[in-house]
Amino acid sequence: MTFKGVLNADTGKGTISRHIYGHFSEHLGRCIYEGIWVGEDSPIPNTNGIRNDVVKALKKIKIPVLRWPGGCFADEYHWKDGIGPKEGRKRMINTHWGGVVENNHFGTHEFMQLCAQLGCEPYINGNVGSGTVQEISEWVEYLTFGGVSPMAELRVQNGRKEPWKVTYFGVGNENWGCGGNMRPEYYADLYRRYQTYVRDYDGNKIHRIACGPNSDDYNWTDVLVREAGRYMDSITLHYYTLPNDSWEDKGAATGFDEKAWFVTLKKALKMDELITRHSTIMDKYDPERRVGLIVDEWGTWYNVEPGTNPGFLYQQNTIRDALVAGLTLNIFHKHNHRVRMANIAQTVNVLQAVILTEGKKMVLTPTYHVFDMYKVHQDAELLELSLDAGSYKLDDSEIPAVSATASRDAEGLIHISFCNLQHQAEAKVVIDLRGLAFDGLKIEGSTLAGEKIDAHNTFEQPDAVVPQPFNAFGLENGKLSVTLPAMSVTALELKTEA
Repeated sequence: MTFKGVLNADTGKGTISRHIYGHFSEHLGRCIYEGIWVGEDSPIPNTNGIRNDVVKALKKIKIPVLRWPGGCFADEYHWKDGIGPKEGRKRMINTHWGGVVENNHFGTHEFMQLCAQLGCEPYINGNVGSGTVQEISEWVEYLTFGGVSPMAELRVQNGRKEPWKVTYFGVGNENWGCGGNMRPEYYADLYRRYQTYVRDYDGNKIHRIACGPNSDDYNWTDVLVREAGRYMDSITLHYYTLPNDSWEDKGAATGFDEKAWFVTLKKALKMDELITRHSTIMDKYDPERRVGLIVDEWGTWYNVEPGTNPGFLYQQNTIRDALVAGLTLNIFHKHNHRVRMANIAQTVNVLQAVILTEGKKMVLTPTYHVFDMYKVHQDAELLELSLDAGSYKLDDSEIPAVSATASRDAEGLIHISFCNLQHQAEAKVVIDLRGLAFDGLKIEGSTLAGEKIDAHNTFEQPDAVVPQPFNAFGLENGKLSVTLPAMSVTALELKTEA
C-alpha cells in the first residue's frame, strides 16, 4: 500500500521549542547515583564527580533542559540537606524509591554544575507536599540573589559567589498523588500562595510552573487554570505508556508479543487526545495561549528487569520504545502552539532511559538514537505536512500505519521524520513537495530499525540497534517517494546546493 501526503514547504506553523527535547532526572534507583554522579574519587572518569561519558553523550543530543530532583522525591526533598561539606550532609531514607539511604551528596551545587557541563537550562521542582513557603522562598533566594541576604551569604560560604540563572521552577509535583493527595481546589490555593514567594531577583525571571493533571483528569486542569491561571506561566501534564492496564503487571520490556507491540503504540498515541482536550480547557480561560503546557513526565513504563530492585524502575529499551519516542515527539510538534516543554522519564537507568550504565560501562538505547536523529527539529519552523497515514490493524483495533513531521531550520534545511509503526510491513510513502525549488536539491537519510520487535542494545552488543545510512528514496516530478523499513524511525534532510 502507498501512503500519500503533501508537504507545503513555504507554509510555516510556528516554532518547535527545543525544550520539548528536555529530560528528567530524579533521585530514583541508579539515575543520579552511578548514572550521573559517581563522586570525585571514583575510578570512573569524571569531572567534579559527574560522569564524563554520560555528559558527552547528552551533549551530543543537545539536551536543552534538565528537570530535578523529582518526581515524587521532590516533595520529600529538603534542599538544605544537600548543601555544604558532603561529610556533614544529612542522610535519609528514600521512602518512595527502594527504601535506600540517600546521602545527599548530589545537591543544588552538583546539579547546577551538571547543567553547566551539559550547557542546558536547569528546571527545579520545589517541595510543596512536605515543605514550607519559607523553604521554597529561600531556595530561590539561594540560587538567584546576588545581594546581601542570609541565603546569598550561605551560598558564598558554600563556594559559589555569583548567583545562578534559573528560569524554570516547579511549584510542587504530582500534588494529586504522591505530592500530598490534594484536591484541585486545595492545590490551587496552595499554588497561589507558594508562587508568590518564588521571586525574581537581579534580573533573573522565573518561569513559574504549576502542577497539572494526571493523564485524563480534566477537572484538575479546569479548576486549576480557572482559579490560578493568571499566576502561572505553565502547567504540567503527566502521562505514561503502559502495555497493560495494571500497575501491578505493566508488561515486559522485552520478550513481548505482537499484541503488546500494538497496544503500546496505540496507548502512546493517546498523548494527542490528552493534549488536545487539556488545551481546549486551557483555551477557555487563556484564549491567547499565554500559559504553556509542559509534559514533564512521559514515556514507557514496564515491569522492572528480573532480579533488580522493584523500587529502582530499571527497564530495558527496545525499538518499540524508539517508536514511542518518535510518535510522541511528532505529537508535541503538532501541538507546538501549547506544548512549550517536555521531559522524558528518565535520563539514565530509569524507565525509558536514553542511557544505561553498569559500573564503568555505558550503552546508548534506541530512544537515545531517536533524540539524536530528531535534534534537527529543535527551534525549527514546523512545516505543514498532511499525510494519509493508512491503517495498521490487529484484531478489531487499528492505528495509523505511519506518523510523520517536518520542519525547516535556521539554515533553510528541511527535515522530515517518519515512524513506520508496522512491525512486519514496509511502508511506501509518496509526498508531493510544494513551495520548494528542485534545482540542485540534495537528499540524505538515516534510519533506525530492528530485526525483531524487541531488538535492543546491551553492554555486550551496544550497536545492535543504531542508525544506518538510508537511501530508499527517489524524487521525480516534484514527488518524493520513500520506502520505510518495518518498525523504523527514518530521517531525511533536504537541501539545495548553492
